[in-house]
Amino acid sequence: MKSLVLLIPALLLFACATAPELDTAGAQTSLTPGEAVQEFGAFKGEKVVWGGRIVGGTNLDEATRLEILAYPLDSSNRPDTERRPIGRFLVRQEGYLELSDYAPGRAITVVGQLTDTREGRVGQAPYHYPVIRPSQMHLWRPEARGTSGPSVHFGIGVILGN
Repeated sequence: MKSLVLLIPALLLFACATAPELDTAGAQTSLTPGEAVQEFGAFKGEKVVWGGRIVGGTNLDEATRLEILAYPLDSSNRPDTERRPIGRFLVRQEGYLELSDYAPGRAITVVGQLTDTREGRVGQAPYHYPVIRPSQMHLWRPEARGTSGPSVHFGIGVILGN
């Protein structure tokens, strides 16, 4: 019985330990991608934490570029895709990223430094993207439909046999 009393709190702590350890100290947390582009001179070099859904990616000669549709972050720094998008941004990661892992639709959170802006297009419309050089990136596991977060289930079973 004593073991059970110790086991239950340990299981509950393990079940809640799903948020990544991101170093957001000193990061601009209220700045949106749109605001960063409008006043880039004031924010160039700043540390930001943004997240969203990957729209696309391209492997370049010496880097990988990801386009992200940004959403507000929840208390775990996970993109809250139930809310309105807050803009788009580009991530330029030196080296090679496997685009099958960083596939369109995957949720991602990025901590990094604002380095540049780039002109591009969203459909036929011109768009100005802020560019981040990431120090940390976290790909989120896909959520099962109809779930709102971690859950714990306990059960007691009886096995009857011949």
